[in-house]
Formats: sequence, C-alpha cells, structure tokens
Amino acid sequence: MITKLSVMAVALAMGASAFAADVPASFDAKNCKAEYPKASLMNEEQGTVSMSFLVAANGDVKDSKLDKSSGFKNLDKAALKALSACKFKPGTKDGAPAETWTKVDYAWKLD
Repeated sequence: MITKLSVMAVALAMGASAFAADVPASFDAKNCKAEYPKASLMNEEQGTVSMSFLVAANGDVKDSKLDKSSGFKNLDKAALKALSACKFKPGTKDGAPAETWTKVDYAWKLD
C-alpha cells in the first residue's frame, strides 16, 4: 500500500528532475540572418550548413565549429560568421543561465 507521503515524494522527485534538465541556447532566426555571398549567388549555390555554437551565459557566442558543410565554402563561412555575431538566448542548467553548446542548421536557398 502506498501512503500519501510516498506519492508526494515521488511527485516532488519527478518535478525536480524535470526542472534540472539542461536547455540548449537558441536564437531568433528572423532577426539573425546571413547575407548571401555574391559569388554563391552568381554560381547558384544552395545547401544547408550544420554548425555548433558555444554560447556564454550572457548570450554571446564564445566559439563555433562547422559540423557538416553545405558543399560550398563561401556558404559555410558566411553562415558561421553571421551567426557567431548574433545574440543568443542563453541555455540553462538547473534553471539558471549557463554556458552551453547548441546546434544550428542554416539553409541557403535561392528564390
């Protein structure tokens, strides 16, 4: 037989573990865009760049790395440079802002 006390303890433990989850940093894609490189426009280059960013607790990017190329160096460099300059919403650890790595895919598409 489960007592009220043990049910309450389980509920509290579950709530605490859900609260302690790490949340990666994020950014507003509408306010942070890379300018299409002119050479890439002329050559009709398109593709998706996969990157990782180390975001400080204040939202600044401290480090970045290319995870998967779009297939075009100009697009990869432009995405890394532009997004590294963006202000991110910091990630959290145990509910407090913290330095975290986050992954971002940036798609270059011609209209």
